[in-house]
Amino acid sequence: MASRVLSTTLITPPSPTTLDKSRVKPSTNSSLFKVGLRNGKLKCKAVGESSQGSIEPTVYEGVYGPWTVDSEDIREVVLYRSGLVTAASSFVIAASAAFLPDNFALKETIEQNLNLFYLIGAGGLGLSLYLIHIYVTEIKRTLQALWALGVVGSLATFLALAQPAGENLVQYVVDNPTAVWFVGPLFASLTGLVFKEGLCYGKLEAGILTFVIPTVLLGHLTGLMDDGVKLTLLGSWMALFVIFAGRKFTQPIKDDIGDKSVFMFNSLPEDEKKALIEKLEQQNLQ
Repeated sequence: MASRVLSTTLITPPSPTTLDKSRVKPSTNSSLFKVGLRNGKLKCKAVGESSQGSIEPTVYEGVYGPWTVDSEDIREVVLYRSGLVTAASSFVIAASAAFLPDNFALKETIEQNLNLFYLIGAGGLGLSLYLIHIYVTEIKRTLQALWALGVVGSLATFLALAQPAGENLVQYVVDNPTAVWFVGPLFASLTGLVFKEGLCYGKLEAGILTFVIPTVLLGHLTGLMDDGVKLTLLGSWMALFVIFAGRKFTQPIKDDIGDKSVFMFNSLPEDEKKALIEKLEQQNLQ
């Protein structure tokens, strides 16, 4: 029941005051598309769309009216998915050092660049969290705040603890489990992202990752998990993360956009919002 309620919260558009304004595109003066009311419904139309001499884009029915996918939407979704691929690739490369034999040249190369992989992975995750489409603004801002807190904590840990000890950040966290408190928020934001993906799209790998990520971190922090179990879960994390990021590119672009009419509704002037709501209510009563 709890997951059903949360799923509704994430997928069903809330009232206009809770919409994420950072994802709203420009209104009628935009060079990308036009917004207007037609027959009591919101119409989102890319500039240049024409019924003559061009292929009509697919029209989707939203809560507040029909909408279409434009080039800016496609760019944002591709960047969102690319951020996930970047984060997954960096994590897998860095974590693979735990499975390579000692005195292996590749392992030494990876260990010498763990800070770089960590930085690239964090950047990719940050890009995805910036572009992610979530109707409830507070949830999105919370994930972004966790990411920012994790980045600050990671930087502070490296400068104040790891660097003076002559270690890279990742190795310091491995050797000092209490450091998970400082870097943990970054992985908490990742957990929130995969949880959202698993809940909205029914992705099994995302659902499993929701439990694997915090289990590995808490097991390391508390010391209640032996190295064998941690390595097994780490390997599972690597495999599932690759599957999760790769499968994002098999989804239709519209899936990561959500109901665009909701965000477009929020960009309308208040008087047009009221007029549209009244029209929709009248149509529902008929």
